[in-house]
Order: sequence, then C-alpha cells, then structure tokens
Amino acid sequence: MSGCVDLHIHSHKSSDGDFPVRRIVRLARETHLAVIAIADHDTTAAYPEAVQLGEQEGVEVIPSIELTTLFEGREFHLLLPFVDWNSEQLKELIETVRERRFLEARERVERLVQLGFDLTWEEVREASAPFAPLGVTIAQVVLRKAEKSGDPAFAHYFQGDNASLAPYAFYRDHFMEGRPAFVERRSISLLDVLAKAPTTGGVPVLAHPGASFQQTTPDDLRVLKAGGLQGLEVYTSYHDEEQTRAYLSLAREFDLVATAGSDFHGSIKPHIPFGSLRAGQVRMIEELAQRRP
Repeated sequence: MSGCVDLHIHSHKSSDGDFPVRRIVRLARETHLAVIAIADHDTTAAYPEAVQLGEQEGVEVIPSIELTTLFEGREFHLLLPFVDWNSEQLKELIETVRERRFLEARERVERLVQLGFDLTWEEVREASAPFAPLGVTIAQVVLRKAEKSGDPAFAHYFQGDNASLAPYAFYRDHFMEGRPAFVERRSISLLDVLAKAPTTGGVPVLAHPGASFQQTTPDDLRVLKAGGLQGLEVYTSYHDEEQTRAYLSLAREFDLVATAGSDFHGSIKPHIPFGSLRAGQVRMIEELAQRRP
C-alpha cells in the first residue's frame, strides 16, 4: 500500500466538527489519502459506518477516538487508533469523560452568566446535542449571538487574524487558566486511561504534544511511556517546523511511533483544509499495528 495517511480527523459526530462521515471518506479518496482515522472527541459514533464507507471508496479507515484526559494538572488528548468501538471498557471510559465534561461545561456557562454574558445552559446544550459542550462550542454560541446583535464589545473577534479563529480566541481570553471563566478540569487521569487502553484494542498515541494547553515535556513523555504510551503525534497542524523536529527527536528517544494527524474539524478550523497535511506515511500504520495489544 502507498499514499498519505491522516490519523486525526473529526466528523460531525464531534461536537465541534461539521463534516458528515460520508463526505470525509469521499474527500479522503479525492485527496489521495490511503489511510485515515476519524478520531472524534470522546465518542466512536462514526463507527462502523466509517469503516463500511471506506471499503466502498477504497480508503482504509482505522477506528479511533480522541479521549480528553488530565495529567499533571493539564488537559492532554489521547488518540486510540485500532480501538474496538464495541469494547465495554471503552464505553465506560467514554461515559466517565462525558459526565465530567458536562460538569465542566455547566460551570463554564455559569461563570459567563455571572460575568454578564447573554447566555443560557439550554441554548448551549441544544447547540452541542447530543454531545457534552466543549469550550469552543460554548464560544461559538456566544459569538453567534454577539455577531447577530452587533455588540461592539465583541468586534475584535471578527476582525483581522481573529476572524477565522474567533472561537479559539474567545476560549483563550475566557477559559484558559487565570482567565475569568476558568474552571478546574474534571477529566479522567491520562495514566488511568493508558493502563486500561490495552483492553480497548487501541494503541495509545498522544495527540499534538506541542499544543499550548499541553506543552508536553521530555519528563512528561518519560512518565507516559512507562505508563504505556506507544505513539506521539509529531506531524500536526499544531506544530511549527521547530516543534516537529523536537518531538520527532523525542519520539525516537522514547521509542514512540511518530504519527501524523491534521486535526481537521471543518468550519471551526478553516485554516486546516482537508488533506493539507501530507507527512503521514503508511509505515506509521504498520508500526502502530505491531504494537497492538
């Protein structure tokens, strides 16, 4: 097999994705991606449909998920390519994450209301149903209302570089630690998930280690490797060339499979066109497959 690989794509089954599974698989064929993984946030709802559509379109689709976890007080995202979407252990993990994300979301909305924002839990819940609202989902609701009303206090979110990344700019300004609507993370422990990962069939790969909310260090990777981590997403839209080189070196140092994933979402991340990341290679899949439990 030859062709490019993208192991981190979101469908409309994620609360912050908007492309149907069928469209994603078709785009993969049109952009000459040989292998993809739809790794939605804390859900495997894209499966088995995605695998079946991949067989029809001639694209290999590897089941995966992106789980939201905590490590050393920071939010870390863990990919599980090759996961068994019928795994009872996985279902338990997903339900735990879901419950805790709902608690986080309600607290965020309450903080924004206390700050004077025109917002209700009901409209945030409706905008993300049936999923737990992410911070950027809440931001989208706030910004849509502000844009419609023409509130000048929000004008800077729709100007210049902020225009295409407005939900993330709002998240940075309000939900990051030290910001007025920050709430303590409630996600499950990354080390606990790593310990349970073998029972799900998935091969644990740390997503976008250089993301601003993660800032993964060599010491972090040393602990995570000992805990069962098998891969590191080196090639990603989150990394510049310097970060890519640095994390590639760390992947080699800690015997982690270097993987590639665009983190495509659709309209919420317009700066990441589908198929734009071409660093993924089939050998990454082969190396991950060798580490399956």
